[in-house]
Amino acid sequence: MRGLLAIFGCVLALAACSSTLQPLPTTDSSSYLLDSGDQLHIIVYNEDSLSTDYLVGDNGTVSFPMVGELKARGLTVDQFRQELYDALRKGIFVNPGISVEVSQYRPFYVVGEVSKPGQYPYAAGLNVLTAVAVAGGFTVRADTDQMTVVRTSRGKAAEWSAGRLTELQPGDVVVVRERFF
Repeated sequence: MRGLLAIFGCVLALAACSSTLQPLPTTDSSSYLLDSGDQLHIIVYNEDSLSTDYLVGDNGTVSFPMVGELKARGLTVDQFRQELYDALRKGIFVNPGISVEVSQYRPFYVVGEVSKPGQYPYAAGLNVLTAVAVAGGFTVRADTDQMTVVRTSRGKAAEWSAGRLTELQPGDVVVVRERFF
């Protein structure tokens, strides 16, 4: 009886390991949504004192002089630029010329069976394999074929299956699990 219970327990454990996660959906880089940790380079033409880098804070806003807190989380760069434009037009400037670009993306993370798990700066064109390489490569126990990515979008985190060439976004968490022989 104990033998049957042990075998049943092993089968349940293996079934739980083979979860059927959906593949990570592809995203358009122009639809990148700002979030905490992104650094924006804002230029207000002919206003050098306002033209500098601004950090999207933990509360998802950017503190801008003469305007106050502006919501940035969940907006594209163009949507944020429009929000700033509208705020500056309300009694401060007549027709402000504004440029906004992301000067530094929030970091990505690699956890699990890699040599150096941790937080790393994001670079454009990053995929799962290059993220693992940045983290020192796979350990000998790593499952090199099936990894997952945790991505937060609009405040909700979801885990997706990912292959080696799956493209990553800032803030993604790559999870490299241990393989079972």
